[in-house]
Amino acid sequence: MAYILASKSPRRHAYLTELGIPFTVLTADTDESLDERLSPREGVELLARRKAEALVGQVSPSDTVIAADTLVELDGRALGKPTDEADAKAMLSRLSGSRHTVHTGVAVLRGERLISDGETTVIYFRPLTEDEIDAYIASGEPMDKAGAYGIQGGASAFVESIEGELDNVVGLPCKTLIRLLSEIEE
Repeated sequence: MAYILASKSPRRHAYLTELGIPFTVLTADTDESLDERLSPREGVELLARRKAEALVGQVSPSDTVIAADTLVELDGRALGKPTDEADAKAMLSRLSGSRHTVHTGVAVLRGERLISDGETTVIYFRPLTEDEIDAYIASGEPMDKAGAYGIQGGASAFVESIEGELDNVVGLPCKTLIRLLSEIEE
């Protein structure tokens, strides 16, 4: 039996390492389109399930696949990864001085059994200046992150308060993962 992480995210790698879970990385292309009728929370859970299911046939039935997906929601709309710097600036400008939510879906697969759940955290950003936004974008940090920011990096200075789990915002809610791993082993 082995643990397989279906993610190239260095933040997810770090969390699994901190949890003492030995793992290897294996990813597959996954359809990330979503039905607009799904809530963002339902959407990230579905995407996490798809990422795990994409590895069926590439792993042993005794292996445990861990997959996750994160997105930022503002005013009922999902903010994924920015497509370019202008998109990142638009996202950060909208997040400035706002309350938004971060959703992460987690899926665990072993053999034919697939279970999943999600976590939601509320973030309050202080008002940001255009210079702050431009400097952050120039750092390159926002380009591969949902909502165009990484709370574990330079954007930590933008956060006024958090309601919920920080690890969820980083991309892997550890309590949820541990619970799912325990359930799949039952």
